[in-house]
Amino acid sequence: MDNLDLKIHAPLIEECRKGSSRAQFMLYSQYSKAMFNLAYRMTNNREDAEDILQETFIDCFRNIGSFRFESTFGAWLKTILINRSINHIKKKKVNLILQENLPENITEENDDNAIYDIKKVFRGIELLPDGYRIILTLYLLEGYDHAEIAQILGISESTSKSQYSRAKGKLRKLLKNG
Repeated sequence: MDNLDLKIHAPLIEECRKGSSRAQFMLYSQYSKAMFNLAYRMTNNREDAEDILQETFIDCFRNIGSFRFESTFGAWLKTILINRSINHIKKKKVNLILQENLPENITEENDDNAIYDIKKVFRGIELLPDGYRIILTLYLLEGYDHAEIAQILGISESTSKSQYSRAKGKLRKLLKNG
């Protein structure tokens, strides 16, 4: 963990442990926008993302005593949010399309050099099935590797890789078609 994160967050975290609402607000202000964006990308629903964001910060402040500075505060918070998002999706019984033997019906074309409007890309991501969107978000946007995604979602690493590949292919098709 980098010393700058420790220097910046250690005093705020210590204040949060003492129940300081000012310190809690400062951490919330610093992280809420990024965490909301991640929750929204995971759930594809503004209201659900808002609920998950609030529940994440409640969990965070309730359990701040267990934060040991073994990772950055942001990484710890992101882990809480991702777990909450996945649990929320599971509770809603959304079909995650995370089966091992899905048919290979998406053919990827070699257009890695294509340039897409970022707004269109995010709209395309929103249109992906939940399983594709979640894996693409965790891998491409959040930087998790397939082993970490497999552990988070309770799937095999090969399933994560194949779902990511299919998600990219489907996203390319969506971007080409409009």
